[in-house]
Parts: sequence; structure tokens; C-alpha cells
Amino acid sequence: MIIYILYFCLILFALCLVCLMLLGAFLILVRLRTKWNTSPVCLVGKTVIVTGANSGIGYCTAHEFATRGAKVILACRSMSRAEKAKRKMMEATQNRNIHVRIVDFASLKSIREFVKEVKESEERLDILVNNAGAILNDETTVDGLSKTIQVNGLGPFLLTLLLLDLMKKSKSSRIVNVASLTIYYAKIDINNLNYYSKSIFSRISIFNYANAKLCNLILMNDLARRLKGTGVIINSVDPGLVYTGIGRRFTAVGKILFVCVQLFLRSSREGAQSSIYAALSRRMEQVTGKYIMNSKITWVPSIANNELFAKELWEKCLSVLQITNEERLIIQKI
Repeated sequence: MIIYILYFCLILFALCLVCLMLLGAFLILVRLRTKWNTSPVCLVGKTVIVTGANSGIGYCTAHEFATRGAKVILACRSMSRAEKAKRKMMEATQNRNIHVRIVDFASLKSIREFVKEVKESEERLDILVNNAGAILNDETTVDGLSKTIQVNGLGPFLLTLLLLDLMKKSKSSRIVNVASLTIYYAKIDINNLNYYSKSIFSRISIFNYANAKLCNLILMNDLARRLKGTGVIINSVDPGLVYTGIGRRFTAVGKILFVCVQLFLRSSREGAQSSIYAALSRRMEQVTGKYIMNSKITWVPSIANNELFAKELWEKCLSVLQITNEERLIIQKI
């Protein structure tokens, strides 16, 4: 009997090993498929904002813009981390036109204050990269929303809406939203935006993160349709499986697994390539409302292109975001 149990364990171990090898080979293949941006575009005289730019994909994206001579605004939550990133970037790129502004997406007030500061100091905005995001535990913000949906979905949407009048001042401008593979299993309920659904998955962070990212994608696609012909281009990108600090709030088991697979994940610099492509490529000058993966347009869940659902979601989100009369005047000009 013991010998059969040992045989079974060996077979099970061998199967697991084969599965891990196949998974590793797949992930390595994904890394090798990374398309590096080679666009010669110069950004001297241009102003860009990158949210969550003190580390990871955001830092690498902002670094690329700084290398090309842009005025770069690092929009971050932590002053100390942002200043450290700024010094590092200035030293590496020799670009002194790098600035830090604080914004916390868990606070609608903070977003509005950030926008006010930017409008007071800037005459134009050419590129906005909505990169900031996090997989969070089930928490509620001061605005009464799920922290996950506010930080990853509604916060970036509000920021984008309030900066649109500034972006329209440029002859052409681009908005890039960093999405996620998780959108493919999201399930949005307009009457319950805060959570994945009323099922057992409603309190699991990764499912709510997926919902937030899909919600943001739908809103941005709808905004892209509304802005056609204005010179403002909006696209969303999938950075792929990237080893970044986004997993810092995982449970202990999640962190262990995240560290174990890091060798097979893309680096932050690799993950930033789709964002850089969407922001700079001349091939994207007239392309809007698309989803970019590996610097190519790819498919999205059908609900992401459902215009009727998008309009319902739009109105619901404007209500949730407590849009003021003054802000409505800006939005009505879209």
C-alpha cells in the first residue's frame, strides 16, 4: 500500500514539475515578445504628467519622456519617494525640468487640488499617463467608495475629465491608461460599482481590482468617442505580467508566490513599452479608443464596446464622483 502511495506522489510531483516548466516557458516567451519602442519623437517643449511615477512602470515611463526632453510632472502620493525618484531621474537623464506634485487617488479632494495646482502652473498638457494603481484590501475611502474602485478606476477618470480643457490647448495630446489582463474576468454591476459582484468573490481584492480596471477602460473608451475630432487621443494599454511593487499588499502566501515567479515576469522597463508606444508612436496619431498589448491593438471584452452600457456607467460615475456645477460645464464641452 505504501509503495502505491509513493508512486502516486512521484507521478503527481512529475506532473506538477511539467506544468511549472510549461508555465515558465510560456512566461519567458511572453517576455521575449516585448516590443521595444524605437520612435524618434522629441518631446522638447512638451509637458507630460505620469501618475504613480516614483517607481515601477510609472517611473520607467516618465524616465523615457525625460530622456526625450519633456517637462515631466511626477504625480505621486508620497513626497519623500517622489523626490527621491526625481533626483534619480534628473541625474540619469540630465533633464532639470522634472517636477513633483502630490495627489492621492483615495481622496477626490486631493485629485481636485492637484488639478487646480497644475492649471495654475501649466499652459499646456501634451501627455497624461494614468499609471497609478494598486491591489488593495477591502477598505472604504473618505468619499465612501471602495478604495480599489476609486484608486484604480474612478479617480483616474475624474483626473482626466478635469484636465481635458488644458489638454485641448495643445494641437494634439494623448491620454494613456494602464489597464490589466484582469479585465477579461471582470463583472461590473452598475448598481454595485464598489465590488465584483454579490457572490463569494466580492471581497477578494484581485476581483475588485479587475472590476475597477474594466470600469476605467469602458469610461475611457466612451470618452474617446466623445472627443473624436478634438485632437485628444485616448488609448488603454496592457503592460503584461510585470514584477512591480503592486503586490506589496498581497497576503503572505501571495507575496511568496509573487517573488517565486518574478524571474518569469517582465521588468518595469519592459512593462512600460506599451505606454510609451501609445504616447509617442506616430502610428497612433489618429487611433483612439483602443486597447494596446505588446504595442499592438488587441481585443477587449464585448461590454467594453457597448455604447449603451457605457452611457449608463458614465452617468452613474458622474453622480458617484460628486461632480460640481463648475465641473459639469467643463464636461459638457466635451
